[in-house]
Amino acid sequence: MSENKDGDYCSVCGGIPPEKITTKKIVIDGKEIGIERLDWILDEVAKLFLKDDARIAEELLMRVKVYNYVPMKKTEDYAAALLGEYRRRSAGR
Repeated sequence: MSENKDGDYCSVCGGIPPEKITTKKIVIDGKEIGIERLDWILDEVAKLFLKDDARIAEELLMRVKVYNYVPMKKTEDYAAALLGEYRRRSAGR
């Protein structure tokens, strides 16, 4: 990895060094998918103190779509996976 005034780049591929990648991944329809700003999104939705799963999933999807591509055919799969991640994280608090 080389470091210069323009930032850190992998000396092998020229991309982001693996240790600098902060995108969180969750399993959606059996595949691991990176969701940009996932922790922030989960925190923002938690601040709403919603109780209804459908409403929570709607809020999660709305925010995820701002920073990530969500295929139309996979919207329900994304919603279910995001709600599951939200519940796991909420249980851990």
